[in-house]
Amino acid sequence: MSPSTAVLLVNLGTPDAPTAPAVRRYLAEFLGDRRVVQLARVVWWPLLHLLILPLRSGRVVKKYAGIWMEGGSPLAVHTRRLAEALANRLPEVRVAWAMRYGNPALEDALHALHADGIRRVLVLPLYPQYSTTTTASVADVLARAPAGLDVRMIEDYHDDAGWVAAIASSVQAHWARHGRGEKLLLSYHGIPQRLVTTGDPYAHQCATSTSLIADALQLGESGWRMSFQSRFGREKWLQPYTAATLQSWAAQGVRTVDVACPGFAVDCLETLEEIRIDNAGLFTAAGGERLNYIPCLNDSDAHAEALGALIQRQLQAWPHG
Repeated sequence: MSPSTAVLLVNLGTPDAPTAPAVRRYLAEFLGDRRVVQLARVVWWPLLHLLILPLRSGRVVKKYAGIWMEGGSPLAVHTRRLAEALANRLPEVRVAWAMRYGNPALEDALHALHADGIRRVLVLPLYPQYSTTTTASVADVLARAPAGLDVRMIEDYHDDAGWVAAIASSVQAHWARHGRGEKLLLSYHGIPQRLVTTGDPYAHQCATSTSLIADALQLGESGWRMSFQSRFGREKWLQPYTAATLQSWAAQGVRTVDVACPGFAVDCLETLEEIRIDNAGLFTAAGGERLNYIPCLNDSDAHAEALGALIQRQLQAWPHG
């Protein structure tokens, strides 16, 4: 493979620090993306800057502070380590990483690679399931890549056999170490139902991923469920909601549950804080005894092997002109 080829991992983004200014900058960029909030700017901009950011930033700072790692936010630390693990497996290409929002910025990463003599970039958004709210936003930036830089993007890997096997193995390993709960919940980040109704394939891909993972785990018809988390705003989002599902199970007498989040490549605020802390609290408050959170694949060998194989197939199918 030509040394002029690079692989660029892209994740959603994170604040630079668990501080109010850093969180506010990050949220302003994230929530200011038309792909994320599809309201008219004349309506959304005053709400965002005069109401939402002043009120929400302080609460979010506390959440980030509770999960911050020595090397930065979990999302940044695990993404960097995953890129390093892939670099060890793909010595014939440059491997880099970037964030759609925050730093290192995706647009800056593309320009830096181009300046270093890279002429082809294979971009892998770390979103197993495609959505217009995430993957398409990465494509928006790639459309502005420097002239002379040939860019391709892997749109999804929701049904990739290696990735499915890695998820299933991580669940089985957790059960072997910690025991198995009465129920298994596979929780994905939600999006507005309106987007799916108008053609976003995300919900279908989540269902496909869930079915493949359940088959790999040899699960029966009961004892597991798919759900959607991280809802905000008043409109209807994809259902069933994760929090409501956990509360319902607790009310039905379920005492222990395991929760995995196959839509997240690495652990982040939505898994470590929302699931492991907030939703665990909701479950026990409703009568449950214990929620066991199963970590994301992060920079595990199985994750790096699965993504490395996916990347190699894509590169082999991309003739060098």
